[in-house]
Amino acid sequence: MTYQSTLNLLFSSKNIIPNYRCETQKNMISVIGGLDSETSLYMANIFSAYKIPQVTYCFFSPELREKTQLRSIYQMVPSETNQCTGVVRLLLHFQWTWVGIIAVNDAQGDTFVQILLALLSENGICPAFIGRLPPFTSTEDMIDDFLLTKSKDNLSFLTHIKIKVFVISGDTLTMLTLKWFLIVAQRGVMTEAIMGKLHPFLRSVSFNNTAGDPIHFNERGELETGFDIINWVTFPNQSFLRLKVGRMDQQASQDTELTIKEELITWQRKFNQVQPLSVCNDNCHPGFSRKKKEGKPFCCYDCAPCPEGKISDKKNMDDCSKCPDDEYPNKDKDQCLPKVLNFLSYDEPLGITLTFLVVSMSVTTILVLGIFIKHRNTPIVKANNLSLTYCLLISLLLCFLCSLLFIGRPQMLTCLFRQVIFGIIFSVAVSSLLAKTITVVLAFMATKPGSKTKKWVGKRLAYSIVLSCSIIQAGLCSLWLYTAPSFPNVDTHSMFKETVIECKEGSVIMFYCVLGYLCLLASVTFTVAFFARKLPSTFNEAKFITFSMLVFFSVWLSFVPTYLSTEGKYVVAVEIFSILSSGAGLLGCVFSPKCYIIILRPELNSKEHVLVRN
Repeated sequence: MTYQSTLNLLFSSKNIIPNYRCETQKNMISVIGGLDSETSLYMANIFSAYKIPQVTYCFFSPELREKTQLRSIYQMVPSETNQCTGVVRLLLHFQWTWVGIIAVNDAQGDTFVQILLALLSENGICPAFIGRLPPFTSTEDMIDDFLLTKSKDNLSFLTHIKIKVFVISGDTLTMLTLKWFLIVAQRGVMTEAIMGKLHPFLRSVSFNNTAGDPIHFNERGELETGFDIINWVTFPNQSFLRLKVGRMDQQASQDTELTIKEELITWQRKFNQVQPLSVCNDNCHPGFSRKKKEGKPFCCYDCAPCPEGKISDKKNMDDCSKCPDDEYPNKDKDQCLPKVLNFLSYDEPLGITLTFLVVSMSVTTILVLGIFIKHRNTPIVKANNLSLTYCLLISLLLCFLCSLLFIGRPQMLTCLFRQVIFGIIFSVAVSSLLAKTITVVLAFMATKPGSKTKKWVGKRLAYSIVLSCSIIQAGLCSLWLYTAPSFPNVDTHSMFKETVIECKEGSVIMFYCVLGYLCLLASVTFTVAFFARKLPSTFNEAKFITFSMLVFFSVWLSFVPTYLSTEGKYVVAVEIFSILSSGAGLLGCVFSPKCYIIILRPELNSKEHVLVRN
């Protein structure tokens, strides 16, 4: 019938003679094709031989055009691809990702499904099923058939009949009696007068239709125009109202391509006048990420909580993300919070307490030094070298004060010198005790008849011991500064909710070398003092030095494991406490007995008492 009708258009007489045009008075300019691809293809087989352009409503894929050599076919509606793209944009706008596809079982339906599946996959939308129906099925019958079987699946339906695309949201079976449609429809049509004037040069022509919209064709002979988004509002009496609620303009920018006035949309009453859902499962809320279900489409997933250290701040995220280094996840793992700076400051209770202890110990040392200066001519002060006593007290004072370098936000200078200053000053203090102890031993040995040690007794030996021991420590510290000095460091990984501002020891080995040398000096001092503790002398300091070295060892042996097991500002607090404790042990054990005699028992601090004891 199509071939017969086509030939009748070409020949005015009843006799059809192929390859001849008999008794024709008017030349045909163009032909309007059928509504489906099959009819239009039959017509094109004949018209193409006579070079007559055909304007058709149906869609021809580029492959089909190439195969049939149809070079002058034009579409009076936008192409199937553009319509499908518009539908996908609409689905994405309403976040409908779980859809059913219904298509006519013909070539046009195959093309529709092929194009739509590709677009759905690209945009993260899953087809729950694909239904195929025979041609000439009415829209209502087709929709009703599929709603009966799929109404419980919480789906949106993409229905294809001829060239019209319907988006139907069906959550419940009640939709059968009162349907709700969103129709993607072409804007305006051409009049017959315009259609009759189409010719092969139409692709370069643009004009306005009766609705005032610009009309033109692209290089593939397809009509390029926009779509109106129509809300079909249905009523119980089976009447309906078509209300324009938006516009799809593919020629516009991406931001303005789709415009919808959601306040104008009337949702079906069974949805309680709110937007229906069309998803395979509930959304994954912030703090969770999507986890694929085996054997299910990618739109169907489980929600897994974010692992430690990661967050998701949007719905349906495929993976959780890590916070920046200076931030950490909150309890719900849906946002990042700024980390608190962690360093020992003067404003916090721990910093205030340690500062108070430093000041107290420094003041106490100054008082002891003042007492010894005031009573410098008494026997108890003169015993065991007054200069070494002053050197020890001043070095202890500086040890206490150097603890302040560890408090406050680490800076380049404080990081560079605080460990070095502490190591050198403490070595002076310990070497002074060593010199005092050796002086006691040599003095006792010199009193024996025929002893040759008298030449070693004196200030020169004591100063040599202090100077040589301190120079060795200073050399170690200089090597440390030269090879791998300490530097300020920002540690964002050690603590979960805090950023540690610290002084990074450039070389841990050098740090323990400096500390180990102090322990070596203390060990030698302890050994000499231990053997000299019972020497018969009225003002023998050896036993007090022995106690002070025991305190020193106790403090610094417990310092190492504590130092290694703490983090952040407490590392600094442990070192400050160790410095103060060991310094206080030296000050208390060595000088408290002498201060007791000078202040509370002055009668014992006399030459007569020394002679009586001797």
